[in-house]
Amino acid sequence: MSKMFFGLKSGIMPALTCLLLCGQLSAQRSYSIVSPGRTTVLTTGAPDGKPGYQLSFKGKKITGWSALDIAVDGVSLRNAKITRYDKPVLHRESFASPLGEQDSLHSVYQQARLYLQTTAGLSVTIDFRVMDSSVAFRYAVTATDAAPHALREFTTFAFPASPLIYQYNQESVFTPTSVDTFSATTDLPVTMESDGRYCQVGEAVNFNYTKAELARGADGNTLAVKFPQDTAVLFQRHLETPWRTVSVAGSAIALAHCRSLDLKLAGAPAQGDWSWIRPGKLIRAQLNTQSGLDCIDFAVKHHFQYIMFDAGWYGAEFRSSSDPTQVIPAIDLPKVIAYGKQHNIGVILYVNYIGLKARLDEILPLYKQWGVAGLKFGFVDGLTQSGLTWLLQAVQKVQQYGFVLNIHDNYKPTGLSRTYPVLLTQEGIRGNENSPDALHNTTLPFTRYLAGAADFTYCFPNPKNSFSKHIKVSKGQQLALSVVYYSPLQAIFWYGQPNDYTNEEEIEFYNYVPTTWSESHYLAGDIGKGIAVARRKADTWYVGCAAGLQDWQSTLDLSFLRPGISYTVTVYEDDDHQSIRKRTLRLTNVDKLPVKIAAKGGQAFIFRPAGHE
Repeated sequence: MSKMFFGLKSGIMPALTCLLLCGQLSAQRSYSIVSPGRTTVLTTGAPDGKPGYQLSFKGKKITGWSALDIAVDGVSLRNAKITRYDKPVLHRESFASPLGEQDSLHSVYQQARLYLQTTAGLSVTIDFRVMDSSVAFRYAVTATDAAPHALREFTTFAFPASPLIYQYNQESVFTPTSVDTFSATTDLPVTMESDGRYCQVGEAVNFNYTKAELARGADGNTLAVKFPQDTAVLFQRHLETPWRTVSVAGSAIALAHCRSLDLKLAGAPAQGDWSWIRPGKLIRAQLNTQSGLDCIDFAVKHHFQYIMFDAGWYGAEFRSSSDPTQVIPAIDLPKVIAYGKQHNIGVILYVNYIGLKARLDEILPLYKQWGVAGLKFGFVDGLTQSGLTWLLQAVQKVQQYGFVLNIHDNYKPTGLSRTYPVLLTQEGIRGNENSPDALHNTTLPFTRYLAGAADFTYCFPNPKNSFSKHIKVSKGQQLALSVVYYSPLQAIFWYGQPNDYTNEEEIEFYNYVPTTWSESHYLAGDIGKGIAVARRKADTWYVGCAAGLQDWQSTLDLSFLRPGISYTVTVYEDDDHQSIRKRTLRLTNVDKLPVKIAAKGGQAFIFRPAGHE
């Protein structure tokens, strides 16, 4: 990866040239940064002594003048002096993404930097990256002393009119709300719609800052950054804030272009061989030995890679007296782990935040000795600077010991999984545990999932249990969502017991569907109405289609298929008896595929090149 990814190259400027440049800057109030394809323009500067920016896309204003402002020890950037401006430099980046939605990611952007000095003498820089359809910016603060300093952020996003935002917090439902009537806060990323354009405001590389949310600003067209938990972020000497991002598209489905933006903004992993990191599917075991053994047999039969012992395997999870180094008598963990190793099935263990904070340095070498494959962190603090800082060093340690990792509850991704690839997935989403409906399911691909992977904790009915409390959609939709939703580690059978799944034909699709992808295309859809996604693994394509609360139909363009190849297509869909019907088609890349899905329903497809069935 180019060293320019982390900052612009700059030489030592002679003093005379610097004086001339600073004189020019005092007269020049704004600077425009144009994306490589010239579709996106970010203008920045400090008119009236207030640093800010505005964004346009294809000649149309996306934001009005919006504040670029932080305050350190109570001194803000208002009236700060622009001391220097580094003009845009074109960057091209490509890197492998073996655990992602495509094999590799490519980033082309113009980067510029603005230098400011506050009235208190503090040096602040603002980096800008302008891509076609997306922009990102972040602050960096440098103090001359070693004293602790407190930073607050006052970034705003001012829109020409009041947009409709899809408000949510952590694992809540989505509430479409006009900003001019907005009285709560919303998590990042947040998706909004205004005048036929779609926009998402997000963040990247929030590793040890604090969680930020958006609240209504000074007027009904403006959103402002707000810290929900910490009053300020503390630092010494130097601090880089997370990237604030804005992405724009002409349709809801086109907004999927920003789904890997946080990975592109994050730093590369350390040099080394990461091929040992194994993605995959898992089934959750009951808290006894026989269930663990049965789950391993089930995993082998259905081509899964992991089983998991969840909360309770070492005692009550919220009690400080529960010891994550001691297994309850009902589980012979060495026997289960050994049986799993014989069949190449890994065992993942859940540990609550209470146990993690008290015993992390003890349990990591111990679990390595036991032969554990991975960890699931539970009820972490993803809301505060202290919590996120602890999580960063915990992820680093987990990677050092060679475990895969899943972080649950209120933590959401901002790109950490690129820098530390053992972090396969996280929750921060309203999944099947919280009984989401079809409206929610078809809103997620346009909102939270654009930030990165999420563990949806799927569930599927079996002859002994319909799981009607948790599943509010059809069986076909449950199958389809395993393609629509991206997560390198997928919990497929969260509530079901392995011996109850005698409905083999209904769950057959799960035998084949992978969890990481060579290529992905978001084909059709609209927020809360329906979604169709195609993903390739090697030479096989998988397509998932899901409807919201109303019937949904579309016609899918199959030009993503290899030309000149005939594909045998297996279709898994809802029948008239609340079961799954399977049928076969023959299609090529010049064909169109009509989909017509009943409310709350879904279809899942496997495209295999003819002769590879």
